[in-house]
Amino acid sequence: MQIELARAPFPGAPVLLLVAGLGGSGSYWLPQRAALAEHYQLVVYDQRGTGANQQPLPADYSLADMAQEIHSAMLHHGIEHYCVLGHALGGLVAMQLALDYPTAIDALAVINGWLQLNAHTRRCFAVRETLLRDSGPAAYLQAQPLFLYPADWMAAHQPQLEAEEALHNAHFQGQENLTRRLNALKTADFYTTAANIRQPVLVICSRDDLLVPWNCSQQLHHALPHSVLEILPWGGHACNVTAASEFNPMLIAALAALLTTESASHKEIV
Repeated sequence: MQIELARAPFPGAPVLLLVAGLGGSGSYWLPQRAALAEHYQLVVYDQRGTGANQQPLPADYSLADMAQEIHSAMLHHGIEHYCVLGHALGGLVAMQLALDYPTAIDALAVINGWLQLNAHTRRCFAVRETLLRDSGPAAYLQAQPLFLYPADWMAAHQPQLEAEEALHNAHFQGQENLTRRLNALKTADFYTTAANIRQPVLVICSRDDLLVPWNCSQQLHHALPHSVLEILPWGGHACNVTAASEFNPMLIAALAALLTTESASHKEIV
């Protein structure tokens, strides 16, 4: 798997892996990269079956597969310890990494994630799957912003949305790959395993998220033994894109606090 490993901003800088959502593209994190690059050595990648890592996915593709692929790639580059920032599906991958490779993961940040797929979110995905199956990728991609962004933000950013739609059409991951990645997302369930995640977790959500109700993050926060919940009043599902000027400093400060706490706990144990 191809990954992009940025230069460390200073010796010993913590490594931060950025994991996108269902779209799978590392470019999703463009609004965060400059700000985060001052504090972390960033790792960005296109998920298997998308972008630079396009290839057919197996029928039984799972969240554990997604975690194993990227962890193996990190080890290949000599990275044995790292933090993870994940959005939606990426947040689920982050939690799977914490469960499957607990000694490697120092801290997590999960944006608009969940324990189990909410009934409302399942309905939204069913609508999107129907569009993909019956009307094709172009219709699916045309509707996609409706689930990601607030209406007022979309109205003010039409040229950007049109450019993104054209780009996504040109580099579409394929109906079969998308369906298999979506199936892995829908079957993920952390209801009984979240308590086993011992790393500190920053849980972030937006109150106006149309796709994943904000109380899903509240439930996730309550299930995790060591978590902090940050709720943004506005921004939609892709709040890190629409509200980057508020999101970025909050993320940097909260992650730094988590890592300081984690470092202190290790010292106490020693």
